[in-house]
Amino acid sequence: MASPQTQVTLNRDVPLDKVRNIGIIAHIDAGKTTTTERILYYTGRSYKIGDIDEGTTVMDWMAQERERGITIVSAATTTFWNGYRFNIIDTPGHVDFTAEVERSLRVLDGGITVLDAEEGVQSQSETVWHQADKYRVPRICFINKMDKIGADFRATIRSIEDRLGARTAVMVVPIGSEHNFRGVIDILSRKSLVWGSDELGAKFDVLEEIAPDLRDEVEKSRHALIEKIAETDDTLLEKYLGGQELGTDELKQALRRAVIAYKLVPIYAGSSLRNKGVQPVLDAVVDYLPSPLDLPPVEGKNPKTGENETRKRINEEHFSGLAFKIQIDPHVGKLTYVRIYSGVLKSGSYIYNSNKNASERIGRLLLMHANQREEIKEAYAGEIVAVVGFKATVTGDTVCTQEKPIVLEEISFPDPVISLAIEPKTKNDQERMGYALQRLSEEDPTFKIKSNLETNQTIIWGMGELHLEILVDRMKREFKVEANVGAPQVAYKETVKTKAQAEGKYIRQSGGRGQYGHCYLRIEPKSRGEGYEFVDEIKGGAIPREFIPAIEKGIREAMENGVLAGYPLVDMQVSLYDGTYHEVDSSEIAFKIAGSMALQNAVKQASPTLLEPVMKVEVTTPDEFMGDIIGDLGSKRAQIMGTQKRGMITVILAMVPLAELAGYATTLRSMSKGRATYYMEPSHYEEVPRNIAEKIIAKQS
Repeated sequence: MASPQTQVTLNRDVPLDKVRNIGIIAHIDAGKTTTTERILYYTGRSYKIGDIDEGTTVMDWMAQERERGITIVSAATTTFWNGYRFNIIDTPGHVDFTAEVERSLRVLDGGITVLDAEEGVQSQSETVWHQADKYRVPRICFINKMDKIGADFRATIRSIEDRLGARTAVMVVPIGSEHNFRGVIDILSRKSLVWGSDELGAKFDVLEEIAPDLRDEVEKSRHALIEKIAETDDTLLEKYLGGQELGTDELKQALRRAVIAYKLVPIYAGSSLRNKGVQPVLDAVVDYLPSPLDLPPVEGKNPKTGENETRKRINEEHFSGLAFKIQIDPHVGKLTYVRIYSGVLKSGSYIYNSNKNASERIGRLLLMHANQREEIKEAYAGEIVAVVGFKATVTGDTVCTQEKPIVLEEISFPDPVISLAIEPKTKNDQERMGYALQRLSEEDPTFKIKSNLETNQTIIWGMGELHLEILVDRMKREFKVEANVGAPQVAYKETVKTKAQAEGKYIRQSGGRGQYGHCYLRIEPKSRGEGYEFVDEIKGGAIPREFIPAIEKGIREAMENGVLAGYPLVDMQVSLYDGTYHEVDSSEIAFKIAGSMALQNAVKQASPTLLEPVMKVEVTTPDEFMGDIIGDLGSKRAQIMGTQKRGMITVILAMVPLAELAGYATTLRSMSKGRATYYMEPSHYEEVPRNIAEKIIAKQS
């Protein structure tokens, strides 16, 4: 038998309608990586099943992932099922690595959402679901862990409908649950699929008969499913209402159209860890998720004219693709992952980066299987490949042909909410640290670096403590940098509450040519999260055109360092409306300083205030500890949003300022004898109460 590696190379000329670009997305611990490992085993991509607990998974290949049993970076692979080619991306479930999910969803055509049958829809499932909505990704749901104590198939479906607002199409009825879970009944074909004879689950029995106690449920579910499918298609609805029998093939075709149009979400069930129920999900990917040809042409803008452009998703079209991920590989250097939307990419050729207006050479083209690589000569529309040789391209850049340029929609990432100070231990580490931080920030768009010139410290910013911990660990292992790390700090921001205007005047006369810059600014607040906007209102050449970018640069630099306590200024509009200049003495540097002075003067008059990150917190606890936990959250300035019952446990939903959550894991453990768990993710920024803001400002000054 040919090895999986050569099989992939031989079968790359699969027609486009047989290609599926899919991602596996879910809450932490729902079983994404375990499900992916089963898919790789059943499709013949790997010879043995990887196990998270043993650290032998294919997709979690980083040392930190295997030690902690979590996914940190999205891993890509290619495999085959019944003649169809699957390009799969396994994404992280932990909210600290939300950038990995965001960029993966941007380039996928379909998704498998994995849910825990006992927990139902959890916060992160909700977050990734809405991220997938944003990029209009059709998906199917796999209710995993049906063998777990407390597994409840129907309750999980209700939570999908209530919390995610999805219209479900239930495709299977589970046979048993918890330790009695044996398989599923396919509702459309009325066949029972039972696992048990083969421990690894590659073989299963297909039985024509249905257990008597499940017949009623299957018929009822089948009736509901046919009704839901028929409602999405006028021809079928007419037949159905006319009492005609609908064939399985026409139902499947109608369901496929409904899934691709985001009208229905097919629901499957199984237990990946026990090797049951995965194959029907693979068939569903073929039957219901789109190929690149099922999707509309990709849209973008012409960088020269600003007009809308489209590209058909075929090889014969002009080349276009999106760089969605940078990875530093110890053997080949910088890898740039590219999703090819149209045309063909050839090794050794040159392409155009339309965001940077730069030409890039493709040194080598690689097909990735987690951290293994396979070199190829050319890549086609619909593929996801890694390119070696790009210099200027970063995450979110469009690559295309120079004669027919296009800029595709970029990927938006959330702002970091936590920071810590880091300093090298030795002189040798100092040189290496700069290089390591630069490389890591290229890989991860939510990782920011800022040098504090006064204290000579470097401040790194990220999405959470775990995120920063992993990055510091990677610096040590991959770049051999030893560093001292400070305690994590909350990423506060500053903004203004009222309008104000002020002038900035910079005049220096020191023998010979002087410096002269003078401008007037008006600032006004914008809604939370709207960011910064610069408006040029200069009329009649009061300030020459060439000095205006320098003024904006001065404004941006002043905003970086705030006014109240040195935190970045956000959510405001700055209008430059007047100024004067000197024929000889005016220079860019003088106007830059004037812009910075004017902004600081204006902010001081515009009721500046501090903003803090507020987290969405979900605490899962046995009922007996609920009162204590709610009381404790109240003392942390929490806003309790509500509670939900799930069997013997209660889920408390709250909004809590991040500053109050330091050491919360330990507090919660001791309050609940280790039985409660919590999960948090960034929600929004909110104004800090005055008494607390005063303490923060006093501490910083």
